[in-house]
Order: sequence, then structure tokens, then C-alpha cells
Amino acid sequence: MSEYIFPFEKLDVWQMTVDLAECVLDLLEGFPPNKHFRLVGQMEAAVTSPAQNIAEGKGRQYKKEFIQFLYIAQGSLYEVVTLNEVFRRKKLFKEQDAKNVRNRCVQIDRKLNGLINSLLGKKKT
Repeated sequence: MSEYIFPFEKLDVWQMTVDLAECVLDLLEGFPPNKHFRLVGQMEAAVTSPAQNIAEGKGRQYKKEFIQFLYIAQGSLYEVVTLNEVFRRKKLFKEQDAKNVRNRCVQIDRKLNGLINSLLGKKKT
């Protein structure tokens, strides 16, 4: 890998979303072939989307655009939370795995909220 670091790669939240994607994709690899194929595809798309949107937004010229992409990343994160719950209920994810995914999502959501609030100039209350 090259020495150059893109600006989005410096963001903790981007690194956390890539780690989440890796974790979930590893879990999905354990699924039987053709089992809930559409839901698996949705989860693959949803879990990779936050990191992609953070990266794309960071590359935009205006702060307002970056914030919009962070909101989109957050929406995709919520989709991951929902699919995680469906997989847990269907016993496709073990309880501990689903709990781990959810905890990661909570941490990422907090980081996204903090970054959005920082960019908006809001102070913590």
C-alpha cells in the first residue's frame, strides 16, 4: 500500500465503518449458498455504504455537502442495524455476533453525530 493517506482515511469514523463492513462481510461468508440471497445483498450494500459516503462527502468542496453525505452514511448505518436485527431474529447471526455488530453501530452513530454537530458548529449540551 502506498504512503499517501487520503483525508477521509484520517477520520476515526471512516476507519470504524470499514472495520464494521469487514466484520459483517465475514459473518455473511458463513451463510449457506443462496440462503436469503436478497437480504444478504442488501446487507452487503448497506454495510459498505457508510464508509463510501464518508469518503465521497469528504471529497466534496463544501462543508454542507459533506454534512449531507454524513447523514446518508447514518441512514445506511440504520439499515445495517435493522438487517442485523432481522438476521438475529432469524438466527442467521448468533446472539453474540449480532450484539457485536449493534455495539459497533452505536459507536459509529455517536461518532457521526459528533462529527455532524462539530461541522454545524453545535456545542455539546
